[in-house]
Amino acid sequence: MTIIDENIPKGKNRQERILNCKKEVVPIMDAIYIITGKWRIPITIALMEGNRRFSEIMKEIPKITSKVLAQQLKEMELNGFVEKKIYKDSVIRTEYELTEYSWSIKPVILALRDFGIKHREKLKQEGKVL
Repeated sequence: MTIIDENIPKGKNRQERILNCKKEVVPIMDAIYIITGKWRIPITIALMEGNRRFSEIMKEIPKITSKVLAQQLKEMELNGFVEKKIYKDSVIRTEYELTEYSWSIKPVILALRDFGIKHREKLKQEGKVL
């Protein structure tokens, strides 16, 4: 029986249980892939505030290099998480925005934040330092 789906009968054979576990783990790993990395969550949070130009994102995320930001934005765009918009006014202007789909990650980010707060507090109470 897996932790996530407690409806799986205990009598199932090992192969069925392994297959069921894989069915649960793969989507979780896919989700983790989207948010993995030092910069993806900060980039996502910056874009939750609204469309941003590359330079604006750089200012909002201290210590990120332009090379890393460009790589992350490109990968997030390929995953359908960020959209790059090019405006051809008198001067060409590029902005990045979250796709409608990417807003579904907001509750996950909030849950991770809440867990992080609780975890830090627990460690402080135990006299451990992060």
